[in-house]
Amino acid sequence: MSEKPRVKYLDRNTPPHITTLVLLAGLSALSMNVFLPSLPSMATYFDADYGLVQLSVSLYLLLTGVLQLAIGPLSDRYGRRPVILAGFVIFNLATVGCLLAQSIEIFLVFRMIQAGIATGMVLSRAVVRDMVPANQAASMIAYVTMGMSLVPMLAPTLGGYLDALFGWQANFAIMLILGILVGLIVWLDLGETHRDKSQSLMAQLHDYPELFASRRFWGYVLAAAFTSGSFFAFLGGAPLVGTDTFKLEPSTLGVYFGFVSFGYLCGNYFSGRFSVRFGINRMMLYGSIISLAGLCLSFVVLLAGATHPLAFFGFTIAVGLGNGMVLPNSNAGMLSVRPHLAGTASGLGGAIMLAGGASLAAITGVVLRPEWGAYPLLLLMIATSILATVAVYFVIRVENSAGPLDISEHH
Repeated sequence: MSEKPRVKYLDRNTPPHITTLVLLAGLSALSMNVFLPSLPSMATYFDADYGLVQLSVSLYLLLTGVLQLAIGPLSDRYGRRPVILAGFVIFNLATVGCLLAQSIEIFLVFRMIQAGIATGMVLSRAVVRDMVPANQAASMIAYVTMGMSLVPMLAPTLGGYLDALFGWQANFAIMLILGILVGLIVWLDLGETHRDKSQSLMAQLHDYPELFASRRFWGYVLAAAFTSGSFFAFLGGAPLVGTDTFKLEPSTLGVYFGFVSFGYLCGNYFSGRFSVRFGINRMMLYGSIISLAGLCLSFVVLLAGATHPLAFFGFTIAVGLGNGMVLPNSNAGMLSVRPHLAGTASGLGGAIMLAGGASLAAITGVVLRPEWGAYPLLLLMIATSILATVAVYFVIRVENSAGPLDISEHH
């Protein structure tokens, strides 16, 4: 096993500092959820149905997933650094477009273009896998996402207060300011980590069948997709549930969003602390069971007649905890099935995961009705959690029959 590479902060001749990776992943998380408490007020501003405004979540996730199909191969061909920097330029220009939009249609166009920041989310994982082996990668990815999980914990609360004080546009102004600042840090600190570049993009496309043929890769991808599916369904439906069912103001709703983020923070800490000791598959299994148990308890409590917002939002701690335990380990697993295809695997796996997430977010906008309360959303989240647990058992079964993953290789 090779030693961990030397890192010097703000030196483009060395791999990036872990704080830079946290900022890369954190800005992606911020752009996804800081404005969620503003969705009802944005519907009023644009004189549009909530379902149409909610497409700013599902379409964003969908395009993020599609872009990842290209981001991975492009980074394996040209390197991580230039692709990430290009994503920042696209994101900042699109954010200006969102701020200037005068109709919901124009806003949605620029909102989709904002998905260019997905380069940071996808390639921060690939950068980690470039640097260290799989079990260490799971631990390091967990610490990166633990640090960035402070963003979704605090961002909706900040977004709710900004909306109350200055209107929904303030959330996109924050995105622009941070996009410029983080982009500058990335420019100064992000040294290239991918040295074994492919000869052509066509060669990268030829690598997809190698990944598609791997049962283990599909097991990790589906575990990640279904686990995150409950979270994406929450993102799509919780603003409406909080506003219509529990009568929460945007600032208060932002505070309740912090429960799932706090759970995510704890789950990533457990992954960083215990993945090397227990292995990635066992951590995934524990996480998927915790998430499912929490959602089932919430459903039972609501059926028993509870009306406080904590009966729903309080139990989302388990969803965050499960995501924090499953996702770093499933990501490390999918990147380690074929270590020489880490960028391509990260992009392909992320695309599948986010395509499913976009579908679930869109479904929640369709099935939710004020008179039905939180039940449709909870049932959707429970279903995806059951499927996640099945996918984890599939991975374990593959390992029992085919042998353990070779986690010592890195490049």
